[in-house]
Amino acid sequence: MSRFPALRRAAVREWGPLVAAVRRGLAGRGVRALALTAVAVALTATVQLTQNQAWGYRPVQNLGAVRAEDPLWLALLRTPLSLFVPALDLPVWGALAQILLVFGLAELCLGRWRTLAVAYLATLAGTLYARIGIALGPEVFLGLPASDARVVDTGPSAAVVGLAVYVCHQRRARFTGALVILAMVVEVLVKDNLAGREHLAAVAAVLVVCRVREWRGRRRGARDLGADGSGALQDLGGSGTRSGAPPMRSWNFRRGPAQRTSWW
Repeated sequence: MSRFPALRRAAVREWGPLVAAVRRGLAGRGVRALALTAVAVALTATVQLTQNQAWGYRPVQNLGAVRAEDPLWLALLRTPLSLFVPALDLPVWGALAQILLVFGLAELCLGRWRTLAVAYLATLAGTLYARIGIALGPEVFLGLPASDARVVDTGPSAAVVGLAVYVCHQRRARFTGALVILAMVVEVLVKDNLAGREHLAAVAAVLVVCRVREWRGRRRGARDLGADGSGALQDLGGSGTRSGAPPMRSWNFRRGPAQRTSWW
């Protein structure tokens, strides 16, 4: 028996749905459920090794480096590969570990295509914010200096942050999600640069999507409840069925020793 039952209950509430989803995903397909994560880790490592070579730096920049000074059409063409271009000034092992953990959890909880969609949404949100912020200028709130137009976008980190927030929201790990958001805010307060601002833009975009999903879910639930309620009223007002036959009694109301108990 746990010596800290309250702490254990809090941990189960926070991470129980997440752990259950991970177990279901691995039990259903095994390591094949992590195919996207494996590709993302391998591609990021390959890009990092390539861009550190004398012959590979320029091709990687031409194919996957996104800057705000680039034409928008060119930035959008480079965005798919930019998701896997890690920063040159940071250790690649940290980026690979983040991708392995967050992409892996997201793929098991959300599925392959939704994971990819959320990752690109977060990346694109950071890219578009950089252009808007530079157009506003540093004198305006959330504006950016013109020098940031030549800075390469964050790469995989915005996608990792966005996926972490989305998974926490979907699996009701609210405290963990709040910690991720707080860490991004602290990052900007401690070191206010383009990468930190783009992380916050990714978080904001994902939170908007989460709110829209919640709103649509409530509307769908209200419609379903209204449909069930109208059907029940029709049954009560009529003979019990559309054919006019008397309603059937549930076996739960039968008497006798052979009566079964409900599983619910």
